[in-house]
Amino acid sequence: MWLIDTNNLELKNVDSPQAVKYAILSHTWEEEEVDFQEMRFHRDLAKGKKGFDKIAATCSRAQAEGIPYAWVDTCCIDKTSSAALSEAINSMFQWYRDSFICYAYLSDLSIDLLDSDKDEGNTMESGLSNCRWFTRGWTLQELIAPKALDFYDCKWRFLGTKADLREEVSSITGIDVDVLEDIQLLPIIPIARRMSWASKRKTTREEDMAYCLLGIFNVNMPMIYGEGRMAFIRLQEEILRNVDDLSLFAWTVQTDGDNGIDRPILPEDYFIGIRGVLARSPSEFAGCGELKHITNPGRRTGEFSMTNRGLKIKAILGTDRGLSCSFLGLSCAWSTRDEGYEVAICLMKIETREGGTRYQ
Repeated sequence: MWLIDTNNLELKNVDSPQAVKYAILSHTWEEEEVDFQEMRFHRDLAKGKKGFDKIAATCSRAQAEGIPYAWVDTCCIDKTSSAALSEAINSMFQWYRDSFICYAYLSDLSIDLLDSDKDEGNTMESGLSNCRWFTRGWTLQELIAPKALDFYDCKWRFLGTKADLREEVSSITGIDVDVLEDIQLLPIIPIARRMSWASKRKTTREEDMAYCLLGIFNVNMPMIYGEGRMAFIRLQEEILRNVDDLSLFAWTVQTDGDNGIDRPILPEDYFIGIRGVLARSPSEFAGCGELKHITNPGRRTGEFSMTNRGLKIKAILGTDRGLSCSFLGLSCAWSTRDEGYEVAICLMKIETREGGTRYQ
């Protein structure tokens, strides 16, 4: 792992980053960012670029707090090496988690506006909610993973800690306050609920919308830029190999506007609505922010796995003669609904060429 020495701003390769204290920067990419080669071999060129200022500010802040090293993604990853890039992306969540402190730099927010326009409704929450930082895919894990995170405005003035602003941040992002306070609770949050946190976020490259979520689900996979939407399919397949959380199938592309909750609704001609069991993007989990796990001892789901023919699962299905299809309960429900409800997906029985049956 390449780190910046906060005393002289030189890059240093550290074999055991867990053994050293380092600060880490979370930010949104802008024009004239400093890359690895410029930072290591062409310092004069690096200093002339706009992106150098936040590198210097990060190191200055860290040095003032007695932190000897800093990490900034723009200049600490050798992106000319596919191996280095893949390692960095798969390790990113861990690097943020292991940092001594994370500085979240909000380049489009000024504390002056918050102080001067409070009477006009410019509260801290409204100011934060308008920041680009809260709309980007990569900053999701950068918010969740660090044990300590400080927010700074465009002039590097302190706004508050993640702990101080947990209510505002939770309201903006949908992330549970408990998770913001204790990352150890992340694994018990339903998969679909975690996906919902990314449902309104964007990345420059389509594949990164999957890659930026690896740490959120504690999985690793190779980077294949150019695969497009397939990256998100692979992410879900990796998740299936590691957990037995059926909420992964609770996504939907339709909205029930009557109660403000997005949930699966069968169209009048449900054959038209048939799709594969995996979602196409995190946006299809937008309605899963209130999902919770439930247990149904009378209908326990067995092991399941992805095969070359689709999802293989052993389960007891529910039926509805009126709709001529079967239902698979997902062992989750909306926390805003009364007890006794369970989210389920509709499965249509299909005859196979071999004389058997499968569900779609």
